[in-house]
Amino acid sequence: MIPISADEAALATDLQFALDRGELSLAFQPKVEIASGRLTGVEALSRWSHPLHGAVEPDLFVPLAERYGLIDQLTDWLVRTGLKQWGAWKDQGLKTNLAFNVSALSLRDIYFPDYLHRLCLVEGVPPACLTIEVTEGATQHMVRLLDTLTRFRLKGMSLSLDDFGTGYSSLLQLRQLPYCELKIDRCFVREAATSRESRLIVKAVIDLAHGLGLSATAEGVEDEETLGLLAGLGCDNAQGFFIARPMQGAELAPWLIEADAARKVIPISAAAAGRS
Repeated sequence: MIPISADEAALATDLQFALDRGELSLAFQPKVEIASGRLTGVEALSRWSHPLHGAVEPDLFVPLAERYGLIDQLTDWLVRTGLKQWGAWKDQGLKTNLAFNVSALSLRDIYFPDYLHRLCLVEGVPPACLTIEVTEGATQHMVRLLDTLTRFRLKGMSLSLDDFGTGYSSLLQLRQLPYCELKIDRCFVREAATSRESRLIVKAVIDLAHGLGLSATAEGVEDEETLGLLAGLGCDNAQGFFIARPMQGAELAPWLIEADAARKVIPISAAAAGRS
């Protein structure tokens, strides 16, 4: 793990070199429907293995890219690489939703949805198979970007509000912005089975999402007890280490075959019902 004291400007230069040389990679974490265990999509996660410092977390290098003017290049690499991987999955007979997080800074370009739509046409990816995730901490600026977000929806793509519960969004913004999904932050999901307060928050977010006509996805699901609790609360989807750890693109099809075999033995819904 990179030390906190590392020189930021030098690290930004290294990130620029890594982007230029294609040294970053993507991992993909599956998301499943709790009731059936069916794969509903994967989230693309950026990975950077620094030659000196080792693994650099996205929580560090994404803000770094924003501060040093590299975020558009990083976003472009992310979507291009993700779309190519989707094409490889299609060749394997696998068609699923692909989600990736986009910085609010990249969303300032009102033509970004058009650019992404053109990339979809080039790579043969149906826009309906894409979900753009926006972190809640950015929603205080999102109303100013309403035109851009609306263009994503007009192009057939979905919008997800990530890390819900940790930022500053208001109910008015939720009503105004064209989201399809709320993702409940892992800090609440992780403690939902042991903390009454966290459990109440998780339930409130699920009910809020459904009341607004949105789906609710729990992030950071790490054990059976939590999955069972979420099933009892009516949560739609789950993502986390208990479902699957982030994996390389080539690993998704074998994982799906194994997961399908496991569901034939005991569906997630049946297991969750027994634990709720």
